Amino acid sequence: MRPSLRILAALSALTGAFALTLQYLLSTRLTTADGRGWLPGLWLCLGYFTILTNLFCTVTLAAAAIAPQERRGWLRHPGTATAAAISIVIVALVYQVLLHALWHPHGWALLADLLLHRAMPLLFLLYWWLAVPKAALGWPQIGTWLLYPAAYFVYALARGAIDGWYPYPFLDVAHLGYARVLLNACAMLLAFVTVALVLLVLSRWQHRRLG
Repeated sequence: MRPSLRILAALSALTGAFALTLQYLLSTRLTTADGRGWLPGLWLCLGYFTILTNLFCTVTLAAAAIAPQERRGWLRHPGTATAAAISIVIVALVYQVLLHALWHPHGWALLADLLLHRAMPLLFLLYWWLAVPKAALGWPQIGTWLLYPAAYFVYALARGAIDGWYPYPFLDVAHLGYARVLLNACAMLLAFVTVALVLLVLSRWQHRRLG
């Protein structure tokens, strides 16, 4: 990887780390204010797909910036970066289409919101486009890329079944019922597949143009 691209990865990773730390501090401020302490604040953060996906992207970027080129590993694999790219695009799209109008943050919360839902998706997509090799990407990998959001869906429903809290309105089984939530999950699955197909088409176009 060229030094300029490693700098891009490093700066993007630092942006993600700052955004995640800020959001964690904001969450723990709420949980400590009502006497629950910092651990419930961490547990609250880890319930959101947005937080987990930004963490996924941040770690992937950090690996690209720090690890030597010859040390591939799972985090340096193009498929891993593409899975993160698909998920962070969904984070941005779902927030903008479904969640943006539901709350109006200000101050530090607004900064965290902008970094997690807008800046990091743009930075990671820029990294994916400029730095990730595309030759090894192919249609059969879509199924593998869907494992992460599928696992999150099961995780979110399991958490909700235990403590009654669901991170997003479209996953709220208590209000919508399992049938509606499963229908929403199918719509989300279609969105993931669509984004995956778009990124694959773009990667093939880029690979042909450069090759």
